Amino acid sequence: MQKENKEYILTEQLLKSGTSIGANVEEAVGAQTDKDFFYKLTIAYKEARESKYWIRLLTDADFLEKSVAETLMTDLEELLKLLGSIQKTLKAKIV
Repeated sequence: MQKENKEYILTEQLLKSGTSIGANVEEAVGAQTDKDFFYKLTIAYKEARESKYWIRLLTDADFLEKSVAETLMTDLEELLKLLGSIQKTLKAKIV
């Protein structure tokens, strides 16, 4: 997408936030405390929300096909539900 459309800023931001989701989940798995686990999952949740923003911008600017964007948004919504559920369960335990 970057080479075709020369939209380096938007696509770079999406790449950063999108890959940060997995990186923070992986860090959470290696957390030493429940609070650290919760914190890393919270960052992953925020990065997923940010990724939705960049996808909306790319779609609205016609740099991303709507069908591709819809698939990505569906995946992100599922991920947000999963991360949110884990956060709620853990928050009740650590607070």
